[in-house]
Amino acid sequence: MSPGHIFFASDFHLGVPDHDQSLIREKKIVSWLETIQNQAEEIFLMGDVFDFWFEYKTVVPKGYVRLLGKLAELTDKGIPVHIFRGNHDVWAFDYLAREVGATLHRDPVTRVFNGKKFFLAHGDGLGPGDNGYKFLKKVFEMRLNQFLFSWLHPDLGTRMGLYFSKKSRIANVARENKPENQLVVENEMLYHFSLSTLRDHPDISYLIFGHRHVPVDTALNDISRMIILGDWVTHFTYACFDGEQLELKHFKG
Repeated sequence: MSPGHIFFASDFHLGVPDHDQSLIREKKIVSWLETIQNQAEEIFLMGDVFDFWFEYKTVVPKGYVRLLGKLAELTDKGIPVHIFRGNHDVWAFDYLAREVGATLHRDPVTRVFNGKKFFLAHGDGLGPGDNGYKFLKKVFEMRLNQFLFSWLHPDLGTRMGLYFSKKSRIANVARENKPENQLVVENEMLYHFSLSTLRDHPDISYLIFGHRHVPVDTALNDISRMIILGDWVTHFTYACFDGEQLELKHFKG
């Protein structure tokens, strides 16, 4: 590969199902970053980097030093790193920007690379339906609720977050090491959201999401494609745009 490639990955869910398995995954992610760093123009991590993350004013969750150090090294070299807040790391505030040098995104982003328009988002809460989750997301994003949680002692707050993380569906997937079932694309909310978005913005070439954990690359019309990045729990997939084409790839490590 020649310099100038754009990379996209999502859903690392570091922290589950336990420290040892998470550390193996973290080392694999760092290895992937090392293989792409000489070709990367920009790197987009599209959400749920951590399975639980809350930033107190003076405290952040323990661990992940290999990944955070590698991301800081990349930004120190002048490679922009973008991190989207997912539904599991919705309480990421400014630490990753100040200490790692990453650009944090809370909303979908539209970018143009080599004349091709990209729509980028984690993917949670987009599309029709799922009103229960959308309400819950608003509750988590309320400043008052974030303020109240911050008054819990960090040991208690973090223990609570990790406890519920380890009971989650993705924790069970990681524990059993069984990839999730393939998606019926036409039934996916992100598919319908993508079609709706294209009606208003027909010049978009790629709509790229995380969140759904199963890698998908599907044509929406003659010029537009929807990419779901998969995850780094069982799939270890990512996307690379070389300036002409975007390809969904698997990292064997």
